Amino acid sequence: MTSTPTAFGRDTTTEEVLDGVDLAGVTVLVTGGSGGLGLETVRALAAHGASVIATSRDVDKAREAVDALDLPDGASVAVEQLDLASLASVRAAADRILERHERIDVLIANAGVMACPKGVTADGFETQFGTNHLGHFVFVNRLVPALLAGAPSRLVMLTSAGHRLGDVDLDDPNFETGEYTPFDSYHRSKTANVLFATEIDRRYRDQGLRACAVHPGTIDDTDIQRHLSQESIDLMHAHRIHTKTIESGAATQVWAAVVASTDEIGGAYGEDCHVSGVSDTDPMTPEGRTGVRSYAVDPARAAALWALSEELVGESFPPPSS
Repeated sequence: MTSTPTAFGRDTTTEEVLDGVDLAGVTVLVTGGSGGLGLETVRALAAHGASVIATSRDVDKAREAVDALDLPDGASVAVEQLDLASLASVRAAADRILERHERIDVLIANAGVMACPKGVTADGFETQFGTNHLGHFVFVNRLVPALLAGAPSRLVMLTSAGHRLGDVDLDDPNFETGEYTPFDSYHRSKTANVLFATEIDRRYRDQGLRACAVHPGTIDDTDIQRHLSQESIDLMHAHRIHTKTIESGAATQVWAAVVASTDEIGGAYGEDCHVSGVSDTDPMTPEGRTGVRSYAVDPARAAALWALSEELVGESFPPPSS
């Protein structure tokens, strides 16, 4: 593993990130691996020798998508069913994966939903908080033994620049009292993703598991935008600086997963294939469109969200013994 070459940046693609990289012997799990950024991540890693586990709500769709990839002979991609909006599915998937894989070197939490109408998961949680955060919270924690067995290992949480527009509400995470808007919920769930990575890294870095959160950039042609109205899409266009291809959008998570050094990405926030620091500048200005908000990496808020998440899902994940 090496530090990021200065040539890596906003338009770097997955193939450029992985140029000359041999991932033979590396096991990577990618959630949401049946389309968009997830499928490109699966393709790029498998093409360079990694054994990839791709999860999807729809196994048939995922297998069809994987079969259509142009992969070299011998490439290894396994598909597992996982619905992050159902904790029963999450727990069953984690159990199956642990039975089949003693070691996982990298887990890329790529799956998610964006700006959907108000609804609830199978367990009664607000859809975006329940899917983007709580589903991954349980799934990742249940797979920690395999990640520790693969140490030095990594967790890469996909977040969004949208986290800069909304902190989690620890008193009303499911919008039970506050007014719901699709983007407010999305922004809060993406902050939760950063906070989760912050706490995982704090808990397990001494045992060789490092965690980070990455923003892929704005990509038009992925399924995550299926709930957006034309008005919402126009608003996003009005405030964006640059749109990426899927190949460049997936590059940052691939870079953080297998190219950047663990010391570089551990506990950090990445975008455009590099680590960005804390910035609390107005997010609607050009200067405020990069960096991570301080509330998203606040250790006290990360610990508080962890405790709340355990309470909500009815499952405890205590810190490792010293």
